[in-house]
Amino acid sequence: MKLLRSMLSWFAASAVAAASLGAPAAHAEDLNFGIISTDSSAVLKQRWQPFIDDMNRQTGLHVNAFFATDYSGIIEAMRFNKVQIGYFGNASAMEAVDRSNGELFAKVLYANGDAGYKSVLITNVNSRVKTLDDVFKNTKDLTLGWGDPNSTSGTLIPGYYLFAQHGVQVNASTFKTVLPSSHEANLLAVVNNKVDIATNNTIELANLQQKHPDQFAQVRVLWTSPLIPSDPLVWRKDLPEATKQKLRDFFYHYAKTDPKEKKVMADITGYAGFAPASDAQLLPIRAVALSRQKEKIAADTHLSDADRKSQIAAIDAKIGALSNAAKP
Repeated sequence: MKLLRSMLSWFAASAVAAASLGAPAAHAEDLNFGIISTDSSAVLKQRWQPFIDDMNRQTGLHVNAFFATDYSGIIEAMRFNKVQIGYFGNASAMEAVDRSNGELFAKVLYANGDAGYKSVLITNVNSRVKTLDDVFKNTKDLTLGWGDPNSTSGTLIPGYYLFAQHGVQVNASTFKTVLPSSHEANLLAVVNNKVDIATNNTIELANLQQKHPDQFAQVRVLWTSPLIPSDPLVWRKDLPEATKQKLRDFFYHYAKTDPKEKKVMADITGYAGFAPASDAQLLPIRAVALSRQKEKIAADTHLSDADRKSQIAAIDAKIGALSNAAKP
């Protein structure tokens, strides 16, 4: 009987341990911080871990960094409450808000004082591609380094403001090859002349110029987008209010005066701290995403004229609503 009781106790303890392994967070003080895959996990961990360490020390929370191989991995992790707070781009933040019970609460500040950053199309300085005319006259002969499907500067913004404006859909039928990858991989592919052209952004270029000026000298910028709002921080709406307040106090005051904290932010990628933000930041990004949908519907030959007009009218109504919401 004593042996039986011991076995039952062991099985009960094992069941509790197994359940805890599958739980997203043991309690409100345990959080996973998701970081989108702009670079390799090793590079991101090196950049962000000092910041995570400061967050743990100053808030009393237990925060772990969470990396995935693509943007959707962080979005889905937040959806299933495996990630409770995350660093996103605007397009991926929009998905996290819509699909993962997310809410914007902060945005990054840039050391150079800019209010945001820009998407770019780049090539190697020795490339046969010298101008945008060269791109659009010869797309079927070019290899394009493209961004993650949920990347703002890698896909959404250049897809709308550059390629769609020239009547070009980005796919295997319009280009010789389309190679989706991270910003870091696309930038190195251009530096090493492995792709003809690639999308990227001004943050990555500035970081490359500072750390590897010899590699930066190998890059030519062919196109620059309008300003994109600075990268947002998103948390799950169902976090306890006390936890949210700890995070607000930390993010809104971090790196304001302390030289060590300022260095931590600068080492991430030229950041200077954070400022409050809300879902309203996503309004222009939503308008661009809807415009992209509209273009695809207009080009869909499988739709009847009536269905096409109906769907386009519905999207126009949504864009109009966003425009009204953005007015002061």
